[in-house]
Amino acid sequence: MNAKELSRRIIDEALDRKASDIHFIPEDENVHVYFRVQGLRVFSRSLPLPLYNKLLTFLKFSSEMDIGEMKLPQNGKLSYLSRGLSTDLRLSTLPLSSTESLAIRLFSVTENLSIGELFLFPEQMKRVMKWIGYTSGLVLFTGPTGCGKSTTLYALMEILAQKGHLQLITLEDPVERSVPGVIQVQVNEKNAFDYNEGLKAALRHDPDIIIVGELRDEATAHFAVRAALSGHLVFSTLHAKNALGTIRRLQEMNIPKVDLEQTLRAVASQKLLLSSAIKRRVAILEILEDAALSTALKGSPPVTSHTFPHLKKKAWAYGFI
Repeated sequence: MNAKELSRRIIDEALDRKASDIHFIPEDENVHVYFRVQGLRVFSRSLPLPLYNKLLTFLKFSSEMDIGEMKLPQNGKLSYLSRGLSTDLRLSTLPLSSTESLAIRLFSVTENLSIGELFLFPEQMKRVMKWIGYTSGLVLFTGPTGCGKSTTLYALMEILAQKGHLQLITLEDPVERSVPGVIQVQVNEKNAFDYNEGLKAALRHDPDIIIVGELRDEATAHFAVRAALSGHLVFSTLHAKNALGTIRRLQEMNIPKVDLEQTLRAVASQKLLLSSAIKRRVAILEILEDAALSTALKGSPPVTSHTFPHLKKKAWAYGFI
């Protein structure tokens, strides 16, 4: 079996099992292949090291990586078409002593969930939909890697683009999915075009709404807040444990309290639960807005029913999990 055929077999199997990631883990003379399915890593197969090296070279070449570079991490991207379905693959390598490990993240282009299918509780979806009607301010979706923050942003992006009368600009690294009617800007930190520089350029394009893929550093966070202060609606993501932890992260980035009080409209910390009723993972949101958000900004614990422990109990009581 050649490398191209092997790659198709592995990727097709991952798609059939609705995996979000493929992991290639070298160990001695073999390489173990795992899929990330519903948040869990499950074993698929083992490959002899020589065969894996051929597969690795083929995938690096196909995703426009440097096949001769084995001492530095690399990233690549390619489109995969199978059975009429298009999937974007994001590849990442890490150098090891004698070979490289490889991780592939799969993004479906033709099978995307609507905003109503993302969340376990419909009332939380209605709250999120209310936020896209704001004319200014900062709205943050937070949580760990893989919790669906980007998926939520893309669903909102598509709804906003359909309105037709809004100038919508995104800053992404990478652009994971093309959305018609949206100016999607690829951040390239290797060429000194980071989120901070991208925000400066985006503001000169007369945007109504700016979507920043991630507030990665203090400079980007400050600029996003300034954009919100100047009358723009800004959506972004941030890594934080929960909604209250988001406030602390922003404070650690030295955002003045008065600026947060003036700009921050809502925080939604996101987690995925495997629903036995729906047969897939869906999101629950720990939400801070209005009075609960004001209380949190003053440093006091907010009184809200939208906390993860409460939501998990509610999901269990309703028979969702």
